[in-house]
Amino acid sequence: MKRVVYSEAQIRERVREMGAEIAGAYPADAELLILGLLKGSFIFLADLVREIDRPLQIDFLLASSYGSERVSSGEVELLYDSGASLKGRSVILVEDIVDSGNTMNRLVPVLRERGPASLEICALLHKRISALGLEPKWVGFDAPEEFLVGYGLDYSENFRHLPYIGSI
Repeated sequence: MKRVVYSEAQIRERVREMGAEIAGAYPADAELLILGLLKGSFIFLADLVREIDRPLQIDFLLASSYGSERVSSGEVELLYDSGASLKGRSVILVEDIVDSGNTMNRLVPVLRERGPASLEICALLHKRISALGLEPKWVGFDAPEEFLVGYGLDYSENFRHLPYIGSI
């Protein structure tokens, strides 16, 4: 590990703030579906939904563009699709990190075709190096252009368990 980029305490506080922001952004009668993008978002999503003080449902997608590399291949493969109906629902796609933008640019049109009442993105980290068709409405931190691991982010399936985010 080169350095700790975001500490456990910093992450905990920002996730708490994001949960409150999300809870306040929707009317009481909105059917809220939190759609986690696996595998990287699972720890963030678990902490985030506990901070959203309102009824919601959770489902997942699994997409891959990295494999065992440190750089995106540019090809996004949807390995598991959500079984939940998006029609008429307020959908929040939860992502660990927006890097190349390939995953978001591939998934957003697919999800929009399913007729949600609204579709927003919540990302823990955003490198702001790519053009996106839909920018995240909620961002935890602007990320440095380093390869980051921890708090769900991995390198070849390692380091996800770390309670902080570090650079390798």
